[in-house]
Amino acid sequence: MVKAKTIYNCQSCGASHPKWQGQCSQCGEWNTLVEEVLAPTTRGVANRKAFSEAQLKDRLVSWSQVKAKQGDGERISTQIEEFDRVLGGVGGKTGIVPGAVMLLGGEPGIGKSTLLTQVVLNLVRQELSGPIFYVCGEESPQQIDLRINRILIKENKKISKKNLTFITTVDVDELVEIVKTQQPSLVVVDSIQAMTTSDLTGAPGSVGQVREAADRLAKVAKRLHIPMFLIGHVTKDGAIAGPKTLEHIVDAVLELSGERTGELRLLRTLKNRFGATDEVGVFRVDEVGLAQVNNPSEFFLEHAETAVPGSATTCVMEGTRPLLIEVQALVVKSQLAMPRRVGRGIDLSRIQVLAAVLQKHCKQPLGSFDIFLSAAGGYKVTEPGVDLGLAMALVSSLKNKPLPQGSIFIGEVGLLGEIRQVSYLDRRLKEAKRLGFNQIYFKQTHRSVRELLGELKI
Repeated sequence: MVKAKTIYNCQSCGASHPKWQGQCSQCGEWNTLVEEVLAPTTRGVANRKAFSEAQLKDRLVSWSQVKAKQGDGERISTQIEEFDRVLGGVGGKTGIVPGAVMLLGGEPGIGKSTLLTQVVLNLVRQELSGPIFYVCGEESPQQIDLRINRILIKENKKISKKNLTFITTVDVDELVEIVKTQQPSLVVVDSIQAMTTSDLTGAPGSVGQVREAADRLAKVAKRLHIPMFLIGHVTKDGAIAGPKTLEHIVDAVLELSGERTGELRLLRTLKNRFGATDEVGVFRVDEVGLAQVNNPSEFFLEHAETAVPGSATTCVMEGTRPLLIEVQALVVKSQLAMPRRVGRGIDLSRIQVLAAVLQKHCKQPLGSFDIFLSAAGGYKVTEPGVDLGLAMALVSSLKNKPLPQGSIFIGEVGLLGEIRQVSYLDRRLKEAKRLGFNQIYFKQTHRSVRELLGELKI
């Protein structure tokens, strides 16, 4: 087999180089050269590929033909509601889109392989038209079988083993040929960083290898209308490892996050061509795998302390879903020249702003105190609608006075100490009332934090 010619292109300026070098000679950027396959060129109009009549018919697809095949494009449910919710859909039909290529990323040990194994088992039970392929790039079939048996022990359900096939190659060209000949109903690649092509000289996991492997798999998935999951590693910064173009090649980018020491796992979409990117799936780690949490608010408030100084309940929005969470504050006299501001799951700059607002507009002497804030359950707070809950928790801890039983605080706090409106307020209020909170404080009840503190006499 003749080896394909390669060239090194700069990802910053696009300049081409015949061999690898650390610095681009055109733009001066370091470590931006990536190996790419050099496509063969033809000379002259006579050598250009001409379309035959059959090829032309294959390239042109009328809308009426697409409508006639609409049944082939129906979403495939994974039977995991939280997973289907994240994949998206309309009219109550959610799940996997045939032909879609989805990238699942997350920290090592967070549960990516376990989650997709559970998805695969549910699809095997549905007995789809073709076999399901699980590509073993990092584990042996025996190791995956151990994980499957662990999951099946809890579920206590029978399953047909003939519908699941393990593929033990890491050569992407071999995998493409296998997919073409066997026509599976689903392919899971674990992981895309393990796949290689002999056309490139880079090591497995290098930028060129990852991009070329993903591109070839995506093309065969689209051509044959086969859905495909790619498991991806992440860098130390939490981004998907490999080139940024990897995220452009795929149809959806899913992220599984959470603290490795905690039981909470959140599945989010960073990109989704076939659904919304503002949905979240909530899972918890149990003894055999990941169990979906159908009522996240009750999960977050399950161990919440009531009527304790420093504890407050607030509401966040994950996509269109309201979640009630407990925030906790600890305010103690500082022994340092510069008091500490520490947050777990809460941005440090937000803590500093709230402390400054409370000191200036509410006359709360937080400047000489150490402040520790935490969102219970390992949840990471990103939206401003929790500001009021954080502020009330801080003052409650400072004064050592508990907040009223059954109270919840919803709202953004401005730099002038005013309480501001938040999005999806009606959904937040409905969720709070459903869980029995009868004292709800937000913009319509109080104009400022100072006014609210005065009424509560804190």
